[in-house]
Formats: sequence, C-alpha cells, structure tokens
Amino acid sequence: MRGELRAARSLRADAERSVRAILEAAERVLAQEPGASMEQIAAAAGVARTTIHRRFANRQALIEALASSAARQLAQAVDDGRPDTAPPLVAMHRITANVLQIKSAWAFALELPADPDSEAAVLHQDIARRCTAVLRRAQADRLIDEAADLDRVRRVYYALLRESLHDNADGADPDVLAARIIDTLLQGAGPRA
Repeated sequence: MRGELRAARSLRADAERSVRAILEAAERVLAQEPGASMEQIAAAAGVARTTIHRRFANRQALIEALASSAARQLAQAVDDGRPDTAPPLVAMHRITANVLQIKSAWAFALELPADPDSEAAVLHQDIARRCTAVLRRAQADRLIDEAADLDRVRRVYYALLRESLHDNADGADPDVLAARIIDTLLQGAGPRA
C-alpha cells in the first residue's frame, strides 16, 4: 500500500514538473513568436508533442492554463507582500517588487486577454480589489490625499508598473524599480515641499 502511494505521489510530481516545464516553455516561445505551434512549445519544453496533447486538449487550453498559472503567481506575489498586515508603505513596496519579478518573467501570459469567467480574470479582479484595499490603508495613513479616487490611483500604479518594465534598459533591481514607482505614485512629478 505504501509503495503504491509513493508511486502515485511520484507520478503526480512528475506530471506537475512536466506541466510546469510546458508552461515555462510556452511563455518563452510565445513571447518570441505568438503564433508558435504546440510542437515548437513541446520541443522547447523538452517533452514529446503527445505529452502536451495529453495535458492540454488544444492550443486554447494551453493558453488558458498559461494565463491562469501566471495570474496565480501574481496573486501569490501580492499575498507575499502582506497587503493586510504590513504597514501600507512597506506592503506597497514589497508587493511592487514582487509583482515586477512576476510580470517580467510572465509578460506574455499576463498580457493575454482573459475570458471574463476564467480563473485568470477572477484572480485579476481579486488582485485589483486587494490593490485598492492597500491604497485605502495608505490613504488612511495620509500617504495618499483623502480626496483621491483610489480606482484612478490604482490605474496609475498599474501604468507605472508597465512603463517601468518596458523602460528598464538598465536592468534595475526590482527593489530599486519598486522604490521609483512608489515614490512617483506618492510624490508625483512635482517639486517637493
């Protein structure tokens, strides 16, 4: 019985590693060539084409799994920043640095349009809700003007994330970029008092 249980766990672990390798390869390949075939992705993952088809019924299923996996990692990056318990400024910095790492590694998957009922869309909505909650805590700590529209502040924050990733030619460390983003968000571009 124990041997069968160990064998089943080993098979599940092998299957998880295989799926992870496929998703990582899909991100790399599709970021370079969005029209790449399942065969190209299989080759990049170091698995047989049949392995991909056993795990994903078709290309769309692979794309949806890729989007969901990236969104789960993004949600974990937010969780790791302790948005509900860390002081707001600390949480904002940690979350930003974490999100920058995930977004740079999964840029293709995180830009995919999600079906409104998909797991990825639900996760992105929850991330937006949690981001607004951190901003509300920062507003309560007077880091953000009390009259600020927090939905608009969140959209500006997202734009700063995108621009920072797009314009990171110097390869700045995520903590350095996070500090720049938070400083720009909270201080704006105007002169300091």
